Formats: sequence, structure tokens, C-alpha cells
Amino acid sequence: MLFAHFPATWETPPAVLVAAPLGALLFGAGLVLVVLPVISPLDAAGDDYLLSAHMVQHVLIGDAAAALLVVAVRGPLVFFLLPPPVLRPLAAFKPLRALLSFVLRPLVSLALWAAAVTVWHVPRFYDFAAAHPGVHHLEHVSFVAGGLLVWTQLVDPARHGRLRRPQRIFFALAMLALTQPVVDFLLFSSSARYGRYADQPDRLFGLSPLTDQRLAGAVMMVEQLLTLGICVAILLRPYLHERRARVPALSHR
Repeated sequence: MLFAHFPATWETPPAVLVAAPLGALLFGAGLVLVVLPVISPLDAAGDDYLLSAHMVQHVLIGDAAAALLVVAVRGPLVFFLLPPPVLRPLAAFKPLRALLSFVLRPLVSLALWAAAVTVWHVPRFYDFAAAHPGVHHLEHVSFVAGGLLVWTQLVDPARHGRLRRPQRIFFALAMLALTQPVVDFLLFSSSARYGRYADQPDRLFGLSPLTDQRLAGAVMMVEQLLTLGICVAILLRPYLHERRARVPALSHR
């Protein structure tokens, strides 16, 4: 449903929300995917028992939710969430505008997202965040913020044109490349590297710590291949249509 809605979102003029019930549905689904993973049993399973459950939580809030929200929103999200008396002072606040202008540069967005994904999955930092609720909340906020930044570059909901279509394709491929070291670390480590889970005597579903760690790597890899792979395919669609249109014309010469 999300990716079927991408072409209409990318090709129509900016508006606050997609001018269809589907837009509101996607926005609501995005909010649900931000909140539900941290209040459902998935949160307890990921915090204390399974790294793979925690990875499912991360990809939901940091990637799927961010993609849904950006696709559903036409124009800055704050235009929809904030009333004009609040929005006007914020829009006039030059430091905030300068900060947003900086973080929405494509390479800056990509770097911030990659830093969040990579740093928080370093075992020492990961275990520290899991053991300290305040840091853990910061981790989740950074995933959501980073996801919103990169998906804003891919979808370009406000039609700023920071990246042309071919550049957005390479941007998506760069995201895949930047997550690959984390995936490889999780999949191919010869031992369990996350002490919080390796030292847990109660094993949900009978998964060993190493199997759980490799499953976490598979979750990250499959989710990235699906979302970004479909994204690239949709971005390539106009070129494929153009190529198909040329073939009959050439055959009639």
C-alpha cells in the first residue's frame, strides 16, 4: 500500500496531506508504527530477551514509520501538526531555519542517519543504551529523526528538488551500502557480541544468542532490501516507460 502510493505522492503538487483518505490512513499508520513497537510486548522482548525483536522494533520506528509519515505528508510535517500561532514564530526563528536547512542537505541527512544506525549498533553503546532508559529513548528518537531525514530526500514531499531522480536512486543505494557493515557484523560474527542478550538465561523460542544475533542481521537486511529496493524500482519506472515507448517508435521506422 505504501509503495503503490509513492508515484502519486512524488508527482503531484505540494499540499499538507495527500488529497485522499489513503493519505490520512498512511499518516495514522506511521504514527502507530512509531508508538506501538515501544508500548507492545515487542518492547519487553527486545529489551531483555531477543536482539532480533529489538531489531524489528528499530526498523519499524526508524524506517517503516518514517517512510509512511513522509509519503503521507505533502510539505513540512510541522505545517500539519502546529496551529498558525505556534508555527509563525517558529518559521521566523532564524536559528531553527538555519538548522533545518543544514540537516536537510542530502549528504548531511545521509550522514546523520548512517551515524545513528551504525553507532547505536556498536555492542558497547547498544548495551549501554539498553541499560539506561533515558539513553534508550534518545536512541529511538535518533532513529526516527534520521529516518525522516533520509526519506524526505527520497520522496521529496515538498518538491524542493534537492536531488534529481537519478540522484535519489543513488541515495537509496548508498543507504543500502552504509548499512551493510552492520548487517555483516550481525550475520557473520562467530560469537554473540551483545552481552545483554548473551548473558540472558531465559531463551525465548529456544533461540541461542548467536542465532538470535544472526536473525537480527537478517531482519535488517531483508527490511532494507524490500523498502529501498521497491523505492529504487519506483524511481526507475519513468525511465522504463520511456524506453518501452521508444521501442514501438523505432520498429515503425
